[in-house]
Amino acid sequence: MEGGGNSKGSGLGGLFGAGGAGGPGYSHADLAGVPLTGMSPLSPYLNVDPRYLIQDTDEFILPTGANKTRGRFELAFFTIGGCCMTGAAFGALNGLRLGLKETHSMTWSKPRNVQILNMVTRQGALWANTLGSLALLYSAFGVIVEKTRGAEDDLNTVAAGTMTGMLYKCAGGVRGIARGGLAGLMFTGLYALYNNWEHMKGSVQRQSL
Repeated sequence: MEGGGNSKGSGLGGLFGAGGAGGPGYSHADLAGVPLTGMSPLSPYLNVDPRYLIQDTDEFILPTGANKTRGRFELAFFTIGGCCMTGAAFGALNGLRLGLKETHSMTWSKPRNVQILNMVTRQGALWANTLGSLALLYSAFGVIVEKTRGAEDDLNTVAAGTMTGMLYKCAGGVRGIARGGLAGLMFTGLYALYNNWEHMKGSVQRQSL
């Protein structure tokens, strides 16, 4: 029994690196000075190389051929909803301003409150409908241009903004179409310029050097 116990201890010791009676035993003090060529020191708490714990890549899995950024179709829902809420908030504030201005000669009473509330509701719905319609047209044109060209860049943004302005003002004739297209071109051009300002500034600095 004693021999079997020694042999079992020796086997377990060999398995876990502890020296048995016939094998060389190394203490932690002996191994502390051994250099690890090409490796960083092991963690004193975990017997793993810390290099394997560093994540250099993204931790999510993308389908084959998918982009890391959202496309125009995915951003369309956020754009339309955000424009609707922004229009409703701006319209409500504008309606409150107009309501207070039109009823400034009235005393604070129920008819005045009802009139102000009606103005707030009317203006909020009007601006929400306007900005929501513009966002819907812009998103639709952006998706169409992206699918047609097969690329995603600022040219799609400018083209979608120009066509949105032209279609939105098409009821005003040729002059209205021209004004709407020019307004859309100006706004989207300014946005594209702001979006690439840092890149353009870096390119100018590199060329000056």
